[in-house]
Amino acid sequence: MFKQYFSDEYGSKPPENYERFFVPLIGEPVAKDLIHLAALRSGERVLDVACGTGIVARLAAQRVGSNGIVSGVDINPGMLKMARSCVPTNMSIEWHQASAEDMPLPDEAFDVVMCQLGLEFMPDKLAALAEMRRVLVPGGRLILNVPGPAPKLFTTLSEAMKRYISPQASGFVNQVFSLHDTMEIQHIISEAGFHDIALQVNNKLLNLPPSKDFLWQYVHSTPLAGMVTQADEEDLAALERDIVEAWQEFEEDGNLRYQQRIVEANARK
Repeated sequence: MFKQYFSDEYGSKPPENYERFFVPLIGEPVAKDLIHLAALRSGERVLDVACGTGIVARLAAQRVGSNGIVSGVDINPGMLKMARSCVPTNMSIEWHQASAEDMPLPDEAFDVVMCQLGLEFMPDKLAALAEMRRVLVPGGRLILNVPGPAPKLFTTLSEAMKRYISPQASGFVNQVFSLHDTMEIQHIISEAGFHDIALQVNNKLLNLPPSKDFLWQYVHSTPLAGMVTQADEEDLAALERDIVEAWQEFEEDGNLRYQQRIVEANARK
């Protein structure tokens, strides 16, 4: 039942589901806050690191205009393929497949480097930040955000994933919220050579679909999609039952609502 439903509703392409579900619900609302923080100006050159399907890059392109330059970097070719397909015909964005720790871009090529909900996934965060600094012009701006700690909504999901799917599935959920201590964030940005570092906390109210819908939309927009295909129908049913019951406290008028703490940082080279 579940696996047939997954095939019919979500297919087998997480990047498409990410753009279809995650971006409108979480990615775009959070990206608009980050774009506001960046205060981009017409003509600026902007790099979106760990760009995913490109929502930050697209919003940045609207701000810098046709005389600006916007590029996106992501290690996932599927995400980049989706990003290319989402660009309006009147907008130009360059896309590069690479890790954040080793970007095929020249020194001092950008005025602003942005990174949304990505630094927490990078194996060598210091190396990634050093690369971001390398491609910035002197005085260039780093603008990034990271979520966490995990709210109860997601700690419940992590526990259920461990119980019914695998420790790896639980580990993914935990990693999403793994970089949130402001002192740690300040330290690694400073260690990478940035100065004038400013951090602020944004408690973002997010409006989501009903529990059952959001559960499977989130799963199939992330690496969890491949993990749940290994589970049997009984475990999938139990996962859904436990999550829907646990998330009732977050529902208002049938939809989920919760506040996510997000640390926003800006710094200069």
